[in-house]
Amino acid sequence: MLWDERVAALFRRNLQPTLTYWSVFFSFGLCIAFLGPTLLDLRCQTQSSLSQITWVFFAQQFCLLIGSCLGGVFKRTLAQSLAALFASSFAISLVFAIIPFCHNVVVLAVVMAMAGLAMGCIDTLSNMQLVRIYQKDSAVFLQALHFFVGFGALLSPLIADPFLSDTNCILNNATANSTSNLPHIRKSLVPHHLGNLSHYDLPMKGLVVTRVSYAFWIMALINLPVPIAVFFLLYKERLVPCCNVGSPPLLAADELALETRMAEKDDHPAMSPKGQLEGGHDDLFRCCQSKNYRGVPCSYFAIHVAGALVLFMSDGIVGEYSGFVYSYAVEEPLSVMHKEAGYLPSLFWGFITLGRLISIPVSYRVKPATMVFINIGVLATFLLLLIFSYSVVFLFVGTACLGLFLSSTFPSMLAYTEDILQYRGCATTVLVTGAAFGEMVLQLLVGSIIHNEGSYSFLVCGTIFGALAFTFYIFLSLFHRIHSRPSAGKTTPTLTPV
Repeated sequence: MLWDERVAALFRRNLQPTLTYWSVFFSFGLCIAFLGPTLLDLRCQTQSSLSQITWVFFAQQFCLLIGSCLGGVFKRTLAQSLAALFASSFAISLVFAIIPFCHNVVVLAVVMAMAGLAMGCIDTLSNMQLVRIYQKDSAVFLQALHFFVGFGALLSPLIADPFLSDTNCILNNATANSTSNLPHIRKSLVPHHLGNLSHYDLPMKGLVVTRVSYAFWIMALINLPVPIAVFFLLYKERLVPCCNVGSPPLLAADELALETRMAEKDDHPAMSPKGQLEGGHDDLFRCCQSKNYRGVPCSYFAIHVAGALVLFMSDGIVGEYSGFVYSYAVEEPLSVMHKEAGYLPSLFWGFITLGRLISIPVSYRVKPATMVFINIGVLATFLLLLIFSYSVVFLFVGTACLGLFLSSTFPSMLAYTEDILQYRGCATTVLVTGAAFGEMVLQLLVGSIIHNEGSYSFLVCGTIFGALAFTFYIFLSLFHRIHSRPSAGKTTPTLTPV
């Protein structure tokens, strides 16, 4: 039997909320991957330049970071969390429906900023709620959660592809001279970095002929069941004001806290189940208030920082590799044909999704700390890519291996860090924010380095980031040992609820 009866019973008891959080993360994935393929059609729709339209990337990424920071604000009660998830998932459908009507690049950037805020809230709250429900058993459910974001990220480009323009979607007398490199331009667009594309003079005035609106409306319809599912969960928990009859049922998280407290002999009797839930998982701003940390050892803060830095590097690698592997492949010395190089980002994301699917059963048998350690394969793969930098075949093999090794890093790291802190820290909020920050910053950094130093620096940057991620993981393991020592002889200080 794959699961023992206790975990299976816990899953059955929390079936509806678990499936709901998974579906909300599907919305996150659906929204995170559509912008790259559709950006040239959106450029035509808004009749803007390449440099102007790439600011839409930045608006989404920056507001995703802000949303990740703010997501913990809504965790104080289940009603607030579910209401925020309902608003966020509905906002994503709304964004998909509105995008075809955005004929100004500034308006489009504002709409994508709204999508970024919604995605950030979803990222923090979905992880937080699953950790809160399953606690020590959360690793396998977090792996499944992050499989759904990969599934959504794979699906949205497939939906958009039939509706993308094969030729320049702004027709005028100059169009015939500016369409031959269109596939190359489409695959080379990455967040706020044009590289060698700035010399392309695409027309900004003329007749707009694009069918990409249909792709957005299809994605809006596909996503619509997600806010409906969140609403049904609100209704089941009797948290809808107009339908609130009687008191809400005892939440599964509260039941789990009671069971955990009674089952563990070493648990601290002074901490009530309510305090156990409220003492952690705060938003980033409450986490930074010094009044909450009376008597807390330095290792507590070091664990948060080390965990966030690991994800800063690993998620940064995901962002920079998916963004620049195409540009690296088509440049010397590899000089891969544009069509073949276009498969590399899809191969990378495909193996990330496959790795997350494989990690679901594996994480039930393997500890989160071991799962994170296995991801040293990221550094090994980058070193091999450097050694065989002239091999096109190994570039494809290495891309697939990187996707597999990076796939389980985030959920395993989250489960491991929360387990160290006994689910009373701010790990979820801090780690999600660190990952979002790394994905945004490292893309900009690597883009600038490649532009100045050449394409070979792409692999050098990846190797350095992989080495730093492994180094920070070693520090996290050391801080774990230091942090666990006081528990044998004295009580671990309790965080003061805000």
